[in-house]
Amino acid sequence: MANALTASRLVLVLPLAVAFARPEFLAPGLLAILLSVGMLTDYVDGPVARLRGTASSKGQLFDHATDCLFVTGGLAGAASAGMVTALLPALIPIAFGQYVVDSYVWGRQKRLRASFLGRWNGIFYFVPLGILAGARLPFPPVFVSFLLAVANALGYVLVISTLASIADRATTTIRTH
Repeated sequence: MANALTASRLVLVLPLAVAFARPEFLAPGLLAILLSVGMLTDYVDGPVARLRGTASSKGQLFDHATDCLFVTGGLAGAASAGMVTALLPALIPIAFGQYVVDSYVWGRQKRLRASFLGRWNGIFYFVPLGILAGARLPFPPVFVSFLLAVANALGYVLVISTLASIADRATTTIRTH
């Protein structure tokens, strides 16, 4: 059940990426609904797995990899439309790859080992997508401009925090080895 929830989010990656890149691809309300479904499945898949006793390190990796693809796809679409910096969707897979290698290879763990900053980045990567989906809804133009500016600024803040997370994980790995 939990993996089915995660897989449903995976199915949304391409349509949402195209919708952020090309506003005419999906109606604004449908974009908001699909993004909400993706975010909701991310919120509930872990608790469902734990409740049903099916939580596993492979499930956790599937969930986190799907999150990486989901936010990277949406943000890449938004970047291609000029709504966020292209640096952000370029850095997310690098940070995720480092997370996996650091956990399984360098840390010799049997599950992913989260960092404080990496965890919060992972949560906040969804926020610009929500703001940008909201900016497509029928709001007054001045409010839409405000939302677009906030999403763009948040993109740069997330670039800085992602770089800080990458550096923190790298220096921690070097210090412990």
